[in-house]
Formats: sequence, C-alpha cells, structure tokens
Amino acid sequence: MKRGTEFADDSARDSPVRGFLHRPASRSAAGLVLTHGAGSNCQSPLLVALAEAFCAGGWMVLRCDLPFRQARPKGPPAGGAGERDQAGLRAAVAALRRENPGRVYLGGHSYGGRQASMLAAADPEVAEGLLLLSYPLHPPQRADVMRTGHLPNLRTPALFVQGTSDGFGSIAEMEEAIRLIPARTGLMAIPDAGHELMTRRNRGELAPEIRNRFQAFTSAM
Repeated sequence: MKRGTEFADDSARDSPVRGFLHRPASRSAAGLVLTHGAGSNCQSPLLVALAEAFCAGGWMVLRCDLPFRQARPKGPPAGGAGERDQAGLRAAVAALRRENPGRVYLGGHSYGGRQASMLAAADPEVAEGLLLLSYPLHPPQRADVMRTGHLPNLRTPALFVQGTSDGFGSIAEMEEAIRLIPARTGLMAIPDAGHELMTRRNRGELAPEIRNRFQAFTSAM
C-alpha cells in the first residue's frame, strides 16, 4: 500500500501544514489527522502503520508534522511551543476538511495527543472526536506532576490507547484521570506495550486493532 503522498497547505500563513495525505480507494466517509510525539515526526512507524490501516478501512488520513518539528528536524519542543503546535493542529484539521467533506477526527501520539486534547478542551468544535495514543499523563517516575488540568474542560469524545507498561501513566492512573472528563471516553489497553505502543509481537496487528476500536467508538457517537 502507498504510504501517502506529500501534502502541503499554506492557507493559515502562521501555521503551514506539512505531511502526507492517505486517500482511500473509494470515497471516504471520515477523515483523521494524526501527529507525533515530542521526540519523533510524522514518519514514525506507528503513525505510518495507523495511517495505512485507517486508509485501508476507508478513511482519509493526514499525518503531519507539528510546527516545532517543521522548525527543526530533531530535538524536543522548546518551552512555550504548545500554543503554536495547537494552532498547527487546528490548521491541519481545516486543511483535511477541505479535502474531505465528512467528519474529521484528531489524533496524536504522546505530546501530539496532549496538544490535541488541550486544543479540543479550548474549542470543542475543532474535531468530532479524539484518538489519544500513549497520553503522557506524567513524566516517568513523577506521578506528582499530573497533566490533567484541562481534562475537566474536555467535552469532545476521546478514545485513549495506552500500553500496560507505559512509564508515562499506568492503566489505573489513566482510568482515574479519564473520570475527570465530562465527555464520552474509552480506554484501550495494549498488553505488554510501553510508550511507543508497537512491539515485535503486535507489530502486524496493532494498527488494525486500534482502527477497529476507534471505528466502533465513533460509530456509537
């Protein structure tokens, strides 16, 4: 399967969109924006596998680089980058809506998912739902620093996907945090997976399983 075609959109001048667009063989009924974590980019194996799986299932997928990654190819986001990265996600959703007339969902891995959730908490209309992969609930071994302040304001349906061995948040910690959210939520636990979610054992099955779970989650909305 083709790994998408290069995509660029400069409609929002301060937040250019750069990434890869995956078009399904037939007309899509839904679209999904996917973005990466703090140490990666939109070429990560997890995002590529998910984009291909969703596209095979009839979704149009835009996997894109956040503004901080467009600015420099390596390294984590600098302090204060979150606001600009959220603007970049807003621009990516708007760009995908121009390509796809159906519902558009927003997803991200780790830092990207956190920024997506913060954007949705501030603007519930930005996307129809969220796919939050390995949400970084707290820094490893720092459960006293919880990143939950915006969750009580999150009114967009959200499916969380978390590895059972993720040092950024245990399943029990995620269950407790999710209870803060007033919107419809779900939690998909990936056995024996860490923060990257993908392992040697689940490599061929993980992406289709996440797609199927998210399809079921969104069809009930």
